[in-house]
Amino acid sequence: MITSPSSVRRSERSRRAILRSALDLCTERGYGHVTIEAIASRAGVSKKTIYRWWPSKGAVLLEAFTDALIDATPFVDTGDIGADLRAHVAGAVKLLSVPPFGPAYAGILSELHHDDVLARQLREELVDPRVEEAIGRLRGAQEQGQIPPGADLPLAVEMLYGPVYYRHVLRKPVQDEETIAALVDHVLRSLRAPGY
Repeated sequence: MITSPSSVRRSERSRRAILRSALDLCTERGYGHVTIEAIASRAGVSKKTIYRWWPSKGAVLLEAFTDALIDATPFVDTGDIGADLRAHVAGAVKLLSVPPFGPAYAGILSELHHDDVLARQLREELVDPRVEEAIGRLRGAQEQGQIPPGADLPLAVEMLYGPVYYRHVLRKPVQDEETIAALVDHVLRSLRAPGY
């Protein structure tokens, strides 16, 4: 079957409308009150169209969130691992603290214990690539001599970002620049062997 350029444009337009509608509804109503019916109505598509592409509202919101993250928090290498980590953690905090992404991500996280497919998708499409990106930046710092060779980089990533998600899930006040700086400094100090 040959797909015409106009049907591809229509499909992409519908996809974008669905993702935007899902995020908007999550912000307006809260994750628990968003339905596939409401997303379809807002986006101007049928429920069948949504279910053709996604199995659940969690999957719709995960794709919307993943799409938004592609350019939202790039990991730069300025040559100063402390500054780079502070900037990246601050970017993650900012993204999670504002609608539509904060409410959408909290809702997705709430579904993980009930939806194994969504949990696997979240890990494979969002978490694992971001963790690998962070490990890559830390590895670069190792090569530059800023972090000792034997440091446990995956653990360092968990130590850096665990507090961000802990605060997000429990709806605690977001971390300010001073708290983020202290967190990054603490993690970097813990990676350095005595006398390094």
